[in-house]
Amino acid sequence: MSNHFSLSFEKDELFSYTQEAISQLSEYEKYELSFHPERPKYKNYRSFFSDVEEVFGDDQFGACLIQTHRASLDGNPVMLLGQQSGPSSNYQKIMDTLKDPDAVEKWNQGMPVPYSYERAVKAIKLAEEENRIIIIFVDTPGADPTERSESNGIAWRIGDTIHALADASVSTMAVIMNRACSGGAIALTGCDVTLAMEYSTYLVITPEACSSILFHTRSRANEAAEVSQITSREGFHHGIVDELIPEPEGPAHRFKESALASAKNIIQKHLRNLSNQPKETIFDERVKRWEKIGQWEKRTNNDITSVQRPISRLPKSNESGYVKRHRGCYDEQGNHVYDPVRLEFLEQNNFVCQTCRKRIVRPSAWDYLAWIVDKDTFKEHTETRYILDKDILSFPNYPDKLIKARKNTGMMSAMMTGDATLMGKNIVVCVTDFGFLGASFCMSIGEKIWQAAIKAIEQKAPLIIQAAGGGARMHEGCSSMVSIPKVHVALSRVERAGLPVITLITDPTLGGVAIGMASRGIQLFEENAGHIGFSGKRVIEQYTGKKTSPDFQTTSWLEKYGHAERIVAPIDLKEYISNLI
Repeated sequence: MSNHFSLSFEKDELFSYTQEAISQLSEYEKYELSFHPERPKYKNYRSFFSDVEEVFGDDQFGACLIQTHRASLDGNPVMLLGQQSGPSSNYQKIMDTLKDPDAVEKWNQGMPVPYSYERAVKAIKLAEEENRIIIIFVDTPGADPTERSESNGIAWRIGDTIHALADASVSTMAVIMNRACSGGAIALTGCDVTLAMEYSTYLVITPEACSSILFHTRSRANEAAEVSQITSREGFHHGIVDELIPEPEGPAHRFKESALASAKNIIQKHLRNLSNQPKETIFDERVKRWEKIGQWEKRTNNDITSVQRPISRLPKSNESGYVKRHRGCYDEQGNHVYDPVRLEFLEQNNFVCQTCRKRIVRPSAWDYLAWIVDKDTFKEHTETRYILDKDILSFPNYPDKLIKARKNTGMMSAMMTGDATLMGKNIVVCVTDFGFLGASFCMSIGEKIWQAAIKAIEQKAPLIIQAAGGGARMHEGCSSMVSIPKVHVALSRVERAGLPVITLITDPTLGGVAIGMASRGIQLFEENAGHIGFSGKRVIEQYTGKKTSPDFQTTSWLEKYGHAERIVAPIDLKEYISNLI
């Protein structure tokens, strides 16, 4: 057996490890390069620190996937958090590990579990107590997509981690070593400085998953990688990576010593800068950094008024109070049911059919506004009205999809923000429409919440957010995902001002939406809602090869596992929220 693993293009006799040769690789080949099994891992990077001491070490499942250590560098005390994607970068040891089923299970393909993030939060808190700058090393294909992790609240644990970094009283630095993918990575990259190795990748979704969504097949992953702009170099171009760390002789898996020396040099430089920053200015400087994150378009008022109009998705009854039976309704015996349904019964059950248990409608943003605010009091913020989605990647058919979404929802983007009253009390409110590209989290939503937070602080008003969405928007690449920590910083500003943040978690709330705005403040869960968590039902079933529980990710399921304390029917929202504010 060879002492090394070689990717297909490495086997080509004409291939060289020069920067020019690597630049000629396809985007998918660069992606493969970023998680080459022999690239240095956290254990290797840890070697250039002194006084290294493990904290919170134990044998609990997931402990090895995010490791935590006290350490020092050039006399500066630091707290290290490292995503260790496997036991070693030595190919022989990797192959030996693969022969051991227990070891394979322990390392979980580099995917952190809820406990991993709990450990990270504890280390962040300890760093604050001991006044240590936090340095985080990132390397993961994503967080664990299993029902076990969902039952242990992985979405909320990732959210807790992003929240802890947003609020940290010490400076923070992230270093993307290899592959930083999806919510598992964004949990730890929302820092004051984000560095990335030259041949690493920073991506919202794997090329295979992107291909499956775009082209309905995983076989066109290379095309998906090309349009998604997944390399850290592209992240630097879009302003979400602060500096690229050169791999001076060539990729780190073949030139470890020079790559690690380069990383040490760049980390030392940024550590010096962070160590000189007065403690009382850390959060203010963090705010200045994150307010620059994101890109968006602006349109004229005429453009907006030509599209924007209230649209309700709620069914309307006939004179007798009945609505037409929804399609595909079957009773427990498998009989097709056709008879009409009383609207009041549907309203009482939040539009879940009591015969087939299907959710027959997902309310629009306008519907939620009607439930939350006093009639005719909503006034959209001019600061957010003109912030619209921008096609920064020239993503296939994205502009056409935006046009269609605007027509179908009567909204220019997936979120509206504005001032209103709730039972006579002044509030700032954000509402989201799942009908707009699945309300996927994007740069415009990040900026709208940022501006709404400023409004709430100026007006000393509570901030109410109705959350919905199927994850981060792949059409904007990693820039959409990086807007998630931005939202956390915005909401921390509101809470630091002594104002309540209330989030209404509706059907569906998954992925980037769940770990972002839905993980913050006083959480209200929509009665009879489903699809609430981190990984979607289909993703989990495909990964595990097992069916999920019948009531999986419903509010009743979340309540059973201790994740949904406050469950509220939409028709009761006004009174319930009024008692909280």
